[in-house]
Amino acid sequence: MSWPKKVYLCDTGLARVVKVSENIGKLMENVVYLELLRSTNNKPLLEIYYWRNSQQKEVDFLLKEGLIVEHLIQVTYASGKDEVENREIKSLIEASERTGCKNLSIITWDYEDEIKVEDRIIRFIPLWKWLLKI
Repeated sequence: MSWPKKVYLCDTGLARVVKVSENIGKLMENVVYLELLRSTNNKPLLEIYYWRNSQQKEVDFLLKEGLIVEHLIQVTYASGKDEVENREIKSLIEASERTGCKNLSIITWDYEDEIKVEDRIIRFIPLWKWLLKI
């Protein structure tokens, strides 16, 4: 309740018209949010949040159904493992530890992989592939 709300555009094309952002990573995050919002039509109990700790580490999306945190998702404009920032992974792991969620994903531009960090599996999936699966 005390954290400010994140704002997303209902049409990502508007970002160019109103010059909100030229940042592709932010546009990717917006696309992911819109797709998650659409998925609530099929899963009405799905709630979309973000997670942030007191040091301002953040996870872009925390998906919750009822009392259970089902999925933690980071979004980054990365094309390779070396481009994924360490802070993205650390934030995801910390949020996982605090929420008990082990379903962890990082949506990338076109990098795909799986890594194991501290007994947790993090799946990297390209945005286009994630959009086809959801």
